Amino acid sequence: MSDRLATRTPTDTAAPRHPALRAAARLRFTTAYVLLLTVTASWLAGQGHAERARFVRHNSSNVHHMEVGKWWTMFTSGLVVDGVPAWAGIAAVAAALGLAEWRWGPARAAAVFAFGHLGATLLTEGAMWVMLTVHIPGALSHARDVGISYGLVATGACLLALGPVPLRRYGLPALALALATAWAVDQQLADAGHLVALGLGVLASRTAWLHRRTSPAPASP
Repeated sequence: MSDRLATRTPTDTAAPRHPALRAAARLRFTTAYVLLLTVTASWLAGQGHAERARFVRHNSSNVHHMEVGKWWTMFTSGLVVDGVPAWAGIAAVAAALGLAEWRWGPARAAAVFAFGHLGATLLTEGAMWVMLTVHIPGALSHARDVGISYGLVATGACLLALGPVPLRRYGLPALALALATAWAVDQQLADAGHLVALGLGVLASRTAWLHRRTSPAPASP
């Protein structure tokens, strides 16, 4: 009896953590971002139509906000799920960003997502500013531009570009075709931004920084 007690270690009595908790601990960035999206979506769901419209209007990263110095809208616009049901957008972020963080780690996954979100925003709004400057019809300074889609598309494109040969050969062109079709049909600012984000994701996949970490890290004992 005493021998059994003597060989027992403190970890023997500790209950193993739930698999979901272990996954959340490993996917720290994804978990934090999904929680922020969920909190924002829950708060907006409890607001009236006018309040929701005001929130989106004040957090749109458009030319007007850039001109008056509200650069922070480039970040807050990424806290709003727009254009699809909130649960669908959050689930898509959890899947794509979670897979990216699992393969590359939190810093690289966050960098690719932010590169797509901020890069596509700056390029599309820059193009809109040029259109306004030269008085091209159809340009809007107060355009509605919020959502998670730029970062999501860039992350997905980067994952496909770094994936197995069938994904690179068929998955990436299929995504590009779908986005191009959406732009041809709707011709909205966001549709153009999605194509830009896809290009940025492919560009990110060519960096040596990502090629050094394209496979899952070994699980900790």
